[in-house]
Amino acid sequence: MRDACKPKGHSHECDCGRECMAIADGRAVIDLDLSSERPMHYTTLNCAVRKAMRQGCGSIEIRGVIGQRYLAATASVPGLHITVHGTPGNDLGAFLNGPTIEVFGNAQDMTGNTMNAGRIIVHGNAWDVTGLAARGGQILVKGDTGYRVGIHMKEFGDVRPTLVIGGTAKDHLGEYMAGGTALVLGMGGEGVPVGRNLGAGMHGGRIFVRGEVPPDRLGPGAALAPVLPSDTREIMALLDDFERAFSVKPPRSMDGYVKVVPSSSRPFSGYYDKTSV
Repeated sequence: MRDACKPKGHSHECDCGRECMAIADGRAVIDLDLSSERPMHYTTLNCAVRKAMRQGCGSIEIRGVIGQRYLAATASVPGLHITVHGTPGNDLGAFLNGPTIEVFGNAQDMTGNTMNAGRIIVHGNAWDVTGLAARGGQILVKGDTGYRVGIHMKEFGDVRPTLVIGGTAKDHLGEYMAGGTALVLGMGGEGVPVGRNLGAGMHGGRIFVRGEVPPDRLGPGAALAPVLPSDTREIMALLDDFERAFSVKPPRSMDGYVKVVPSSSRPFSGYYDKTSV
């Protein structure tokens, strides 16, 4: 059964992507290679995705993605699984609130921007600013990440975002981190698995790194701390999540893990002029 989808003044009853979207049995398939609009504009694609969600689809598969951004931004359908084949553009899953997004390819910048709940699984690499200000949910990256990943992640009560990176992370990981957990496994690489300025200005949360972290890699406000039994339980649970997502067995030995925490809950308090407040 074919479904229609072409924008009509950005109305909710859109008709965008008619020739490339099929819906049957609660499952939508959007094949961009069948579209007459090449490449399909991101607004057209997102219109089609939203229509599939409104029609109650529990599964949406998108094929042939080549940089379209904002995919599944603000999606809040419980139990929805969105599969992306190709390379999604910036802000994949921004403000995500419950669904699972699975990418068979690489993801560009700002994946999971300010996500609240749900999961984003990337079977390749996820680049700069992944997990920006995440408030909940989980991001799993099989490969590497870029710069400034996990900036200002935060937590409240029992809601804690988690970010697992199978490979390496570049400079400024966990900058201004206020909560949550980041885990870097360093699989498939040699040397230090994180870049410079690690945890700069962090005032909450925790970063676990499997591998050596020289003191000169730590940013201002970050400090090394012992790995506690409670930390070991959390790491093991995250390794379970990683293994289930990618069918890859990560190293289970806790030897060589480093924990990075804030040295203070107010790392910049000494930089303010109190007479001006």
